[in-house]
Amino acid sequence: MDIKITPSLLKGAVNIPASKSCAHRVIISAALAGGKSVITGVTMSKDIDATMNAMSALGASFSVHGETITVEGIEVPTTKAVIDCNESGSTLRFIMPIAAALGTDSEFNGRGRLPQRPIDIYKRELGKNGVKFVTAEMPYRLRGKLKGGRYEIEGNVSSQFVTGLLFALPLIEEDSEIVLTSHLESAPYVDITIDILSRFGIVIDRTENGFFIKGGQQYRAHDEKIEGDYSQAAFFCVANALGSDVELGNLFPESVQGDKRIFDIVSEACENGRITSFKADCSDIPDLVPILSVFGAFGTGESVIFNAERLRIKESDRLATTAAMLNELGGDVTVTDDGLIIRPTGNMHGGVVDGAGDHRIVMAAAIAATRTSGEVMIKGAEAAEKSYPDFFKDYSKLGGSINVIHLE
Repeated sequence: MDIKITPSLLKGAVNIPASKSCAHRVIISAALAGGKSVITGVTMSKDIDATMNAMSALGASFSVHGETITVEGIEVPTTKAVIDCNESGSTLRFIMPIAAALGTDSEFNGRGRLPQRPIDIYKRELGKNGVKFVTAEMPYRLRGKLKGGRYEIEGNVSSQFVTGLLFALPLIEEDSEIVLTSHLESAPYVDITIDILSRFGIVIDRTENGFFIKGGQQYRAHDEKIEGDYSQAAFFCVANALGSDVELGNLFPESVQGDKRIFDIVSEACENGRITSFKADCSDIPDLVPILSVFGAFGTGESVIFNAERLRIKESDRLATTAAMLNELGGDVTVTDDGLIIRPTGNMHGGVVDGAGDHRIVMAAAIAATRTSGEVMIKGAEAAEKSYPDFFKDYSKLGGSINVIHLE
């Protein structure tokens, strides 16, 4: 789907969709618990569908009614499962060790850029602890049952490997230890995992250089409401900084989501109604990079994003596609080894943006379009459905001027 946006500021109120990060984790925890859990406030998306389908393949059952999911936890794990992760890296990396811990011979499929997302850490660490990778590339076929023990994990590749093991290792009879061999980037996502696990009865102990996981733990059924997603709120937060007036609902102030930082960064870089500049270490907040770059493009000084090299292996090479998007619209963005340099041009004129199959690029371009001097065409705008299916519906309700040019 290609859409054309005529520049227009946004005004009104929007309920921020449920946190995708929280929803993944709550759905998995509920599926691993005995009995029934009721999850409310869920924003359905392709990634969430992938995680539910994956846990169904392992033996859980789900009933969906609007934004409510009723989960019947796994009673007896399946012995063999074919798991379609679609394009969801979270689904792949969270559930792979879970299937191994349950003793399920599994096959993992996916599409888009997912087959290129690295899982070498699992090949090495699961391989040392009872699991055999029958295939080296997707579709990944795993055999054997995961054992407890010592898991050495590089923290600078993806926190998703840590989260996957934190889900799986409590299910094993033996105790286990996760040892971080480098700084843990995206640490707030692990904080979310531990917080949600605790509500389902799982205890994770932090150590000096990682985590200790007592074996033989049991997940307990628990009803949960999913909080709003600060990574999605970030788009409207920046829209407000660019002159819009959007009231944001469904956000939990006490949230441990790292992407809450968007509000601090924006506040600190705004003076007397104008955007100055900022420097942002994005090692813990990689999802904010595209929309932060839009924010910087309308500033008055040079902004710098660093420690974001892992964005090269997202749905797109997100450093390259963010720069390409803004440069097409009249910006001046340079890709560095680990981030971006954004220089003001004072001439964000609009243009044609390739969505690159990346939901965050598409949504960031739409927010930039509220302040360009000319129209913005976004090709492949349907990518937004991956995490925020109603984004353009909400955008339009807030006064955004959208025309669908091509509908596939």
